[in-house]
Amino acid sequence: MDKIIPSLLLLVLPALGFSQTAPSPQLTEMKKLDFLVGRWKGSGYFEYSPGQRRNFTETETVQAKLDGLMALFEGEGKSNSEQGTEITVHSALALASYDDLAKAFKWHAYRADRGALSSIDTEATVGNNKLQWGFANPRGGMIRFTIELNDKGEWFEVGESSADAKTWQKFMEMTLVREP
Repeated sequence: MDKIIPSLLLLVLPALGFSQTAPSPQLTEMKKLDFLVGRWKGSGYFEYSPGQRRNFTETETVQAKLDGLMALFEGEGKSNSEQGTEITVHSALALASYDDLAKAFKWHAYRADRGALSSIDTEATVGNNKLQWGFANPRGGMIRFTIELNDKGEWFEVGESSADAKTWQKFMEMTLVREP
């Protein structure tokens, strides 16, 4: 018996050590968002109706949180008012995680708008240097946002709306450069 216990410990200890270092399915999936981690700056536009564009400058910060199991996205857009003063036109925060039971990325987005907070809980699709998420528009139809790295390694994002989830109309576009 005195020889059996040490022998069992020798068999079990390496397995315990391995289980602590093997990446979880959640962590493996979350690494697919690493292409966005960093601080980004650039510009874009919103088109409220055809020909009615409003330009803005944007800063996005993406951080891995909780040992890489979540990603925190924080965005702020600024534009000039009709009086020429700089105003915030976009202030948002999103949390991304991977649900290994549902085999899906979860996207929890929050936006401050004129003193009110709105939120969306939805799923996201993550592919090769691409992130897409969307939701049902409360006014009808669907809205989706697609972020991809372009050929220059820039964050290129498009916002689109659709009445039927088949034909999409672009209403927002921005290009951001990663800061060193």
